[in-house]
Amino acid sequence: MNKTHKATTRKLLAVFAHPDDETFICGGTLAKYASEGVDITLVSATRGEMGRRMGNPAYINRETMPAIRELELRRACDSLGIQQLIFFDIRDKTVEFTDEVQLTNRIAELINEVNPDVILTFHEKLGGHPDHCAIGKAATAAAEITGRKESLYFISYGDTMEHPEGFGYTRQDVVKIDVFAHLEAKLAAFRDHRCQTEIDEWVWQDDQEALAKFGRYEYFLKGSRATMTQQQDDLFVATCVEQY
Repeated sequence: MNKTHKATTRKLLAVFAHPDDETFICGGTLAKYASEGVDITLVSATRGEMGRRMGNPAYINRETMPAIRELELRRACDSLGIQQLIFFDIRDKTVEFTDEVQLTNRIAELINEVNPDVILTFHEKLGGHPDHCAIGKAATAAAEITGRKESLYFISYGDTMEHPEGFGYTRQDVVKIDVFAHLEAKLAAFRDHRCQTEIDEWVWQDDQEALAKFGRYEYFLKGSRATMTQQQDDLFVATCVEQY
């Protein structure tokens, strides 16, 4: 076993589309790994300037929204323990129209720079929002051309991947992370995204009532089905096995 590799800080690169993607979908997992010393870099392709929520009551407009959402995302990063935040400054709702090759190469350059053990992004077909699918498709291509496909995982919504068969996958394709110990950090990040969550009354209820709304687990699809021997409860196990 190579002790040098064991002592090396583990790294995670998350490539998402909008401020709040990191919190709403996988905030518990990011907080968990940050608490374990994982160095996390987050990409937000846009500044969320076309978001439809303006606070409750509304206190922002199209002109002020990008700056406010950036500030809220930076606060959420602090709550979750994310160390590096990078904006690609693509306009919200236009990621799918961005030159795909250029976007892929930009992410590939970042992968080579960060050298992550784990890459998180959206599934190009199951991402939902067109921006999600587009950034996921580019990140997947970037992982392939940099030889990192076995480090790639797709985020999923809620507990939908508790039953992956409905999406053409099996339980062997899914990593299920227990985030119960990190739900308070996730709730704090939800509240940091104030302009997007004020309309959701449950977020601002008593802490215990709000925490009860979260699921205990977050689910991720493996980007490579070749990694079949991996534990099903840790995103980093397969990478560590490969290093020794």
